[in-house]
Amino acid sequence: MANTFTSLHCHVVFGTKHREPWISHAIEERLWAYLGGIAKQHHARALCIGGMPEHVHLLLGLPPTLCVSAALKALKGGSSVWVKEHLPGCRSFAWQDGYGAFSVSKSQIPGVEAYIRGQREHHRSKTFQEEYRALIKRHGIEFEESFLWD
Repeated sequence: MANTFTSLHCHVVFGTKHREPWISHAIEERLWAYLGGIAKQHHARALCIGGMPEHVHLLLGLPPTLCVSAALKALKGGSSVWVKEHLPGCRSFAWQDGYGAFSVSKSQIPGVEAYIRGQREHHRSKTFQEEYRALIKRHGIEFEESFLWD
């Protein structure tokens, strides 16, 4: 085959340290835009970004040269520094250590985008912890409860 063609999509979820509600409605659009800019710098596409005060969801289109862990290191590290330096009252901001990353087929992208856009409605009846456990279980990932939260 003369050329390489890929369709690599990933739904990633990560929270703020200790699930503190740092991401207010007033700053979320700026943070989502900044995360999208970091993705673009690394030749990834942020197809959808959203979340709640204590966590974020991203639907990413990844190039074959960028592994998930490198993408998340850049996204979390770069955005954490930016939040501390540019957003008033956020000097103590930090993301949790880990993340959830789930593969998404092309046919499932619209559903994942709707899920991310519907976070406010979704979290009227479900906590972040319940949501995260459900995502992990849905994807067949074995886990120890004691390792989920920092």
